[in-house]
Amino acid sequence: MTTEAEPLRIGLLGAARISDRSLIGPAHATGHRLVAVAARDRSRAESFAAEHGIERVVDSYADLVTDPEVEVVYNPLANGLHGPWNIAALAAGKHVLTEKPSASNTAEAVEVRDAAAKAGTAFMEGFHYLFHPVTRRLHELLDSGELGELRHVEALVAVPAPPATDPRWSLPLAGGALMDLGCYSVHALRMLAPWAGGPPTLVTARGGGREGAPEVDEWLDADLAFPGGATGSARCHMDYSELRMTCRIVGSRGEATALNFVLPQRDDRVVVRTAAGERTEELGKRSSYTYQLEAFAAHVRDGAALPLDADDAVATMRLIDDCYRGAGFRPRPRTTLPRL
Repeated sequence: MTTEAEPLRIGLLGAARISDRSLIGPAHATGHRLVAVAARDRSRAESFAAEHGIERVVDSYADLVTDPEVEVVYNPLANGLHGPWNIAALAAGKHVLTEKPSASNTAEAVEVRDAAAKAGTAFMEGFHYLFHPVTRRLHELLDSGELGELRHVEALVAVPAPPATDPRWSLPLAGGALMDLGCYSVHALRMLAPWAGGPPTLVTARGGGREGAPEVDEWLDADLAFPGGATGSARCHMDYSELRMTCRIVGSRGEATALNFVLPQRDDRVVVRTAAGERTEELGKRSSYTYQLEAFAAHVRDGAALPLDADDAVATMRLIDDCYRGAGFRPRPRTTLPRL
């Protein structure tokens, strides 16, 4: 499928591995242009551009966010670099699609939101799972009444450990399991607010630090409560025995479980259990990132509504910070860039 509107002109910050599946593949599949990339090492950027069909290389991140041909900046940098480069791109008048979270802590997320409001451009945090039919089906099952009233939800996002040198283990780069993984669990629970009387708040949290980096959470579990009486569990683990990304919704009449709500292209099954029996629905393995880019492009080109904006990013970050404090960690520090 290709876009009928004018293709987006996208610039990439960094040569991150995730970009291949999170943006580059979807852009090629939907007909958008990858006009420029910048990396700390220009030779790496040149190799990355040649491998992935990016039109040209620029010398620095600052050059990319101010490049006149770039209209959308994609930010997949380390967590600690999300906030400052999101702000820089918005100040340059660009639309921004950023990897989650939008910033290192709530105060910085508010600054990003203010920059987006001042710029008047599109800003979205990359919670791609929300655009896939798997998550939409979970919401439909609640909306239809088949599951009855929402009683409880459990979200778990866990992966085997990244290498010790990975920036996700770095406190100065705003690393930790909650930032990298748990943000999905927290966000998924927040998105149930329409069926729960409002958004959830923290009841209690607990977590464990990484050996050699005790301020960086290796795992964190948070218990949440909704205004309507439902309860929730948001769990994450970054040194787990296997990859698990499940979301289980329990209602008064039944329950539904997405077997991989974060990456449904790997497992698109939703198992529904009610008094009528059990069934498994397969919702399709088209990439959640492709759905996301299509939605973002429709917003930029045609003004189509988006379920995510800078206000949503602030609300998610505030709950993340609450979870950190509840588990005995401090919110992640911000990264200060040299003057641009």
